[in-house]
Amino acid sequence: MASALSYVSKFKSFAILFVTPLLLLPLIILMPAKFVRCAYVIILMAIYWCTEVIPLAVTSLMPALLFPLFKILDSKQVCVQYMKDTNMLFLGGLIVAVAVEHWNLHKRIALRTLLWVGAKPAQLMLGFMSVTAFLSMWISNTATTAMMVPIVEAVLQQMEATSTATEAGLGALELADKGKAGELPGSQVIFEGPAMGQQENCDRKSMCKAMTLCVCYAASIGGTATLTGTGPNVVLLGQMHELFPDSKDTVNFASWFGFAFPNMVIMLLLAWLWLQCIYMGFNFKKSWGCGLERRNNEKAAYEVLQEEYRKLGPFSFAEVNVLLCFFLLVSLWFSRDPGFMPGWLSVAWAEGETQYASDATVAIFVAMLLFVVPSQKPKFNFCSQTEEERKIPFYPPALLNWKVTQEKVPWGIVLLLGGGFALAKGCEVSGLSEWMGKQMEPLHAVPPAAITLILSLLVAVFTECTSNVATTTLFLPIFASMSRSIGLNPLYVMLPCTLSASFAFMLPVATPPNAIVFAYGHLKVSDMVKTGLMMNVIGVFCVFLAVNTWGRVIFDLDHFPDWANVTHIET
Repeated sequence: MASALSYVSKFKSFAILFVTPLLLLPLIILMPAKFVRCAYVIILMAIYWCTEVIPLAVTSLMPALLFPLFKILDSKQVCVQYMKDTNMLFLGGLIVAVAVEHWNLHKRIALRTLLWVGAKPAQLMLGFMSVTAFLSMWISNTATTAMMVPIVEAVLQQMEATSTATEAGLGALELADKGKAGELPGSQVIFEGPAMGQQENCDRKSMCKAMTLCVCYAASIGGTATLTGTGPNVVLLGQMHELFPDSKDTVNFASWFGFAFPNMVIMLLLAWLWLQCIYMGFNFKKSWGCGLERRNNEKAAYEVLQEEYRKLGPFSFAEVNVLLCFFLLVSLWFSRDPGFMPGWLSVAWAEGETQYASDATVAIFVAMLLFVVPSQKPKFNFCSQTEEERKIPFYPPALLNWKVTQEKVPWGIVLLLGGGFALAKGCEVSGLSEWMGKQMEPLHAVPPAAITLILSLLVAVFTECTSNVATTTLFLPIFASMSRSIGLNPLYVMLPCTLSASFAFMLPVATPPNAIVFAYGHLKVSDMVKTGLMMNVIGVFCVFLAVNTWGRVIFDLDHFPDWANVTHIET
């Protein structure tokens, strides 16, 4: 039996890659309608995305091949979907993130904050989570986790070494005292000592699990707070522009931040409480540090953080410039069209219904600045320069060069987004969206809150097995059609499902941050499953709360909007 299973496993990828298209062929032979041909492409891509028999980015290129061949869209209509306004927004954000990483600004922010927070176990965990979540809002979840976990590991190792030294010192002192008193309580040493040692060892393992898990969870949670923080958020923005062109700026950086940031803060605090509860048991003495060993551990952790911060050296000219560019990006995003007051967009870049500048314009502007702003102070002392200094060009190298950018930007995500937008366009043009909407009309009788809760749970489970971007790309057009057919504001379903796609907490393979943390060896799969299951429940609960409270006010979710009535399709 084992040999048969290994034989099947050996040819699994081959079978999925070549047999799946053949098995699905009867679908378009028996029903050669345009929307069925589109469904064939979507189902095939969904299987390839879930199994990853070919890279996700390569699968995303399939609409560029199959839509023209199946006469769903012509090649020009398909290809233009791969570099839309939303893709440029995401690309600009990625380039700024590369600059932050390249000059180690993210590490300086992390260490400075941790030194400020303190080294008591509960404070340290909250500090790690807060820093990770904040950085994950602006740079990729994977890069944030890869930077934070070594810091966590160094702190844990130093605390372990200090605990061992403290125990050894206390043990020697205890034996000396007993010798002076002329007592020989051998039974106590044999039976009591190992039990205490086992308990301490168990406590340390639990702390290691909590400290490492908090980083990957905070990275996934933090990415949800900003529009460019993670792929699913960008997919939502692109699908809104594609499926509902009249929605204009309903979802922009400011409105998304107002909705998602409070949700992120609540979820982060609940996650911290849950990790404290399951691994540290809300023991005040353990969590907030009492006793000699705890004080020594805190001192050791603080010294590690100080040493790491010292290694970074003084604040460099390049770091200052990257920080200024970052602040410029965020301030321009927030002030473009804040909603409660006129933004800078209305000064000269809006004429009637046309808005010439978008969030993507801001992102590309700041991204280009990074290739212009110098990384060193220009030298104006021409008279006192040496021969060597005169040979150096007056204008110093820029903060970024194309070689670094090309290596660090995850270009596959840009293609993945483009493939999703192409699928959405194909669904509209082929009539698949309309057909799916009609099939879901019976859901009109189900309360909207129940629909949102069920679909959020569905997405949260599905995203454990496949890419969060692929999950959002597959589900959002379906949910948009369903909402329109039952007279529900599409954002009431699309917002929670977009956020739920980032809740991949249960498996090491579910998301790169989980895999990075798992690789350090402190965790078993069972640890991640039992902790992550409750994290999924917390996430869905928080999103449900957000959509039904302040989300209703920000996006006017109680009313079916005019922009959702008719979708204009260019054919």
